Amino acid sequence: MLYLIGLGLGDESDITRRGLEVVKGCKRILLESYTSILPGISKERLEELYGKPVEIAYREKVEEDIEEVIEEAREDDVAFLVIGDPFGATTHTDLYLRALRLGVKVEVVHNASIMNACGACGLQLYRFGETVSIVFFTETWRHGDSFYDKILRNNAGKVEGGLHTLCLLDIKVHELNFDEMIKTGKPVYMPPTFMKASVAASQLLEIEERRKDGACSPDRPAIALARVGAKDQVIVSGTLERLSRSDVDDVLGAPLHSLIVCGELHDLEKEFFEHFDIDKR
Repeated sequence: MLYLIGLGLGDESDITRRGLEVVKGCKRILLESYTSILPGISKERLEELYGKPVEIAYREKVEEDIEEVIEEAREDDVAFLVIGDPFGATTHTDLYLRALRLGVKVEVVHNASIMNACGACGLQLYRFGETVSIVFFTETWRHGDSFYDKILRNNAGKVEGGLHTLCLLDIKVHELNFDEMIKTGKPVYMPPTFMKASVAASQLLEIEERRKDGACSPDRPAIALARVGAKDQVIVSGTLERLSRSDVDDVLGAPLHSLIVCGELHDLEKEFFEHFDIDKR
């Protein structure tokens, strides 16, 4: 059996009781580590809790060698651990379907994810539109507007009547440094990089300046969140322009960050928004 097990968002203790029982009964345990992270949680702490070794599954393992893991699950119980909930990323949906196609049984143990825990900011979950992923701009690529287009579909360039948009921010873990590889002839990996909320806000404003459709205007209400679900989570609100300033990063602290581009705010949502005002902390 292949088990897809959500770990939640806080620390190693956030795994459900059912999830922990399953993990302890598995012959092999893999931790997917490139779509998200558990802040401050080490492989060693997980191994101490589970009483078993944990393998780190980087992108290449999941995308290229996962069928070997699936085949092993045909005979033995294998746990594939996912930060948040297993169905919070398309990578894990693909893994589920690949196992089914190969005739291997799959069971899912759910947990909290940013998709529902973002409600901690006070916005009503049923008033969100499609979630988007914001990736890093580069020196040669600055015109990827697909995430902006989705935000525009959610709020139609208006505040009144528009839906909120949860923005998941880019992370780069175990990424190859091709320049160093050419020099050394060996695989060299870049240090982990996590997009900050201020960077995401700045990129949206840059696109807005070019597009001028109103989806991400400087005065658009927005909310930045850090380490949602952890004991030290931080939530701040302001305009997109305000949240694009570098001092926001000092307030939010360590990753992971998320950003919400607000649509129309109802009265209770407005009260929460004012409560989290970054300039009233």
